[in-house]
Amino acid sequence: MKGPIIMKFGGTSVADAKRLRGVAALAAERSSQGVLLVLSAFSGVTDTLFAAGKAAVAGNEAEALDLLAKMIQRHRDTAAELLSTPAGTLPPQVESVIESARIELGSVLKGAALLKALPDRSMDILAGRGELLSTAILAAYIGAPWIDARRVMRTDSRFGCAKPLTDEIRELAAKEMLPLVGPGMVAVTQGYIGADETGAPTTLGRGGSDYSASLFGAALGASEIQIWTDVEGVLTCDPRVVPQARPVELLGYDEAAELAAFGAKVLHPATILPAVELGIPVTVRNSMVPNGRFTTISRESASGQPVTALASRGPVTVITVRTPRMLGGSGFLASIFETFGRRGVSVDLVATSEVSVSVTVDGKAEVEELAADLAELGEVRIERDRAVVALVGERLLKTPGIPGKAFAALTDISVEMISLGANEINLSLVVAKAKAAEAQRRLHAAFFE
Repeated sequence: MKGPIIMKFGGTSVADAKRLRGVAALAAERSSQGVLLVLSAFSGVTDTLFAAGKAAVAGNEAEALDLLAKMIQRHRDTAAELLSTPAGTLPPQVESVIESARIELGSVLKGAALLKALPDRSMDILAGRGELLSTAILAAYIGAPWIDARRVMRTDSRFGCAKPLTDEIRELAAKEMLPLVGPGMVAVTQGYIGADETGAPTTLGRGGSDYSASLFGAALGASEIQIWTDVEGVLTCDPRVVPQARPVELLGYDEAAELAAFGAKVLHPATILPAVELGIPVTVRNSMVPNGRFTTISRESASGQPVTALASRGPVTVITVRTPRMLGGSGFLASIFETFGRRGVSVDLVATSEVSVSVTVDGKAEVEELAADLAELGEVRIERDRAVVALVGERLLKTPGIPGKAFAALTDISVEMISLGANEINLSLVVAKAKAAEAQRRLHAAFFE
């Protein structure tokens, strides 16, 4: 028997009553196989809760409580519209969750304003409440079981970015979830939140809802995990840069990893690894165009294209160390990278010649003291405000002419550094950040249009 379908909806897909009705309709269409709905908070709610916490720590208690009150009222209004009831007469199960949030979060914010501090433990109570509210409202609308994810998503106690305990999650999911998501059944739970062994609320870090869906899917032996967003899958380029960008039908796990690492707006591969390891396909779909195109990501499949998509990341800083001592000198590179490690600066791309080595680091990294240390090894040059433009494709290295075609498209754009990824599916080019958008447009025209 096939396992249930996991359907995860992000904040923009559950932003208001209209979108929630759409979620309910999509779940109903797939209910014959059993569905577990995994929801994020309403769009903007988690940001509002973080802002309220920041205001409280700054001593602005009135501002913090005002942000909370507006957030609570938004949920009351949305529930009233969705359930067609006056705001003051919400169903008891919805009223209870909303009122509990108002009281508990109010206490957290008052305490933070008094102490001028908000410990990570308390921040997780605050930041994770939006998911409980959105799911309670939807569950009441469709008459489905509401599962508190904190009873299943067992984690360690690293508040703010907790590590899931997969063996315990599997056992708890079999007990708490599996009986509620059989054929013809729909249940509702939350992404992003969990609890440690003492029951203290935790969160999985921003973007943790995708991770939750993957973990629940792996624990339940799901037949598919559907990630519903506001775009039609993973696109060939950022549509804000290249409006002609189109969805990629098939994407291998390695390709998705490379695109995410280089800044593509795609779910981060680490969040879907539990599903991919078990061979569960993950699809990325558009909740606003439910019958439109989508992307399937799996371990076995790949796009089969020389260039699957483009991505860009920046600003980055290029650091070059040049010295004749590199020529035939053993251990020289080790000395350079030991210096980076000692200063806590992470290296991204690396390119070497006989007498120099160039690396890229995050543009926000503090490199002045690092440069002084490196100067003991050779001449140091630092170039800021650069960007990495990456071409990613499963057959990139196996297809002749790809680098030549790329450079032909960038004839009058200076490429300052070139790196071919160790997994042979990524060709990275470093250009001036001001030229990155134009470089992407030209490369997209050369390879996709």
